[in-house]
Amino acid sequence: MAESVYKVIELVGTSSESWEKAARAAVERAAKSLRDLRIAEVVQMDMQLEDGEVIAYRTKVKVSFKYEGGD
Repeated sequence: MAESVYKVIELVGTSSESWEKAARAAVERAAKSLRDLRIAEVVQMDMQLEDGEVIAYRTKVKVSFKYEGGD
C-alpha cells in the first residue's frame, strides 16, 4: 500500500438555522477549492447572540484532504 500524507485545516461555518447547517456550509465551501476531502471533524460549536437571542450558529470543523504539495 502506498504511503499518503494529509493536510488538516480549520474552518468556521455559520448558519442562522443550526450547527449542522453551519458545518455543512464550511465543508461545501471547502469542497469548491480543495480536492479529495476525506474527513470533517466538528471541534467546537457556539452561537452568536444579540439582545439575548440566538442570531447565528457557528461550527468549527477540522477538514483533512490528501496533500499533493512539492518537497
